[in-house]
Amino acid sequence: MPQVALITGGAQGIGKGIAMNFASQGYAVSLADPDKEAGFETIKQLRRMGAQAMFMCVDVADASAVARWVKLTEEDLGRVDVLINNAGIAHNAPFLELAAEDFDRVLAVNLRGTFLCSQEAARAMSRRGGGAIVNIASTRGLMSEAHTEAYSASKGGILALTHAMAVSLGPLGIRVNAVSPGWIEVRDWQKAANAEVPSHSERDKLQHPVGRVGKPQDIADACLYLAGPKSGFITGQNLVVDGGMTVKMIYED
Repeated sequence: MPQVALITGGAQGIGKGIAMNFASQGYAVSLADPDKEAGFETIKQLRRMGAQAMFMCVDVADASAVARWVKLTEEDLGRVDVLINNAGIAHNAPFLELAAEDFDRVLAVNLRGTFLCSQEAARAMSRRGGGAIVNIASTRGLMSEAHTEAYSASKGGILALTHAMAVSLGPLGIRVNAVSPGWIEVRDWQKAANAEVPSHSERDKLQHPVGRVGKPQDIADACLYLAGPKSGFITGQNLVVDGGMTVKMIYED
């Protein structure tokens, strides 16, 4: 029986890249995403690869929907070994105009959703002796641009939740880590109706010491490492995957 990875927001963008990467390494994957069209599109691609895969339309801020997804995954795929908390939304607005309900919705999906999915997955993992949780945070949890308060707060919360859960779940054999992506190009990883061919200027590339903008594969590889046995002595950590962008001083011309 293959190991099973649950991936939220797994139908497009970084989540889709993670799903494809785990499937290519022999994992069965279960995707939760609110976009049905994108979900079924990605599942077809995964199954054409020969992967065992399932999809459910889930709002991760809804506790009952999350519980149903994890329960059905365990029933259909037999186990839960890895959870990738990737689902996330943003609502950027001038700080003095940001509505409380919009702030609340971003935190509900990004932070509450991470908590709910982790709690349900951890219950399933504990029945089999352990597993791994990887939370997708962001460099916005460490630094900011103007008018990103809701998103930045949610990602900072995910970083704090990561080290708290690592301590709480360690005795159950569950490791918890975070990955903080920088600029990751996802326009070509959207559903077919929305996909675009990306292009980047030399200025875009030179903001990164590695000389390019990031790809979903960069984040997927980090997740695969943190979920696997080679990272067995790593928990409660945040791995920044940004091509060095956050360590380079950039002066405006």
